[in-house]
Amino acid sequence: MSVRRQRKLMNQINVVPYIDVMLVLLIIFMITAPLINPGQIELPQVGQALKPPVAPLEISIKEDRRLLLLDRENARQALEVSRDDLVRAVKEKQEKNPEQPVVIAADKNVRYEEVLNVMDILQQNQVRKIGLLAKPKGQ
Repeated sequence: MSVRRQRKLMNQINVVPYIDVMLVLLIIFMITAPLINPGQIELPQVGQALKPPVAPLEISIKEDRRLLLLDRENARQALEVSRDDLVRAVKEKQEKNPEQPVVIAADKNVRYEEVLNVMDILQQNQVRKIGLLAKPKGQ
């Protein structure tokens, strides 16, 4: 009867061949990297200079449902307007400068329905670029 010898399990990995391969690859990359010619990017040119962004028209809705209109580009004082005057004033401003956005800022105690009503009035009258203004957290 033949006696079989139990094989001893090997629980270690021999990493020496991996280190050799890694060093060879490192040398290859170090030699070839300076030979690679970096491509130059040819950027497109524009025909006219970019315009700075336009300051928005700000519509403020107060807790008592009053509307205030502030043109941050020209005026420093907000004007109290009715809903009809609001549409007329915003359309006048956007006729002069079609890129001027409109932002709506409301007191936090104003019902969301009031904000939606003002947005709806503006959208029905083809006012473009309407957004909401929020105060960043911590201010």
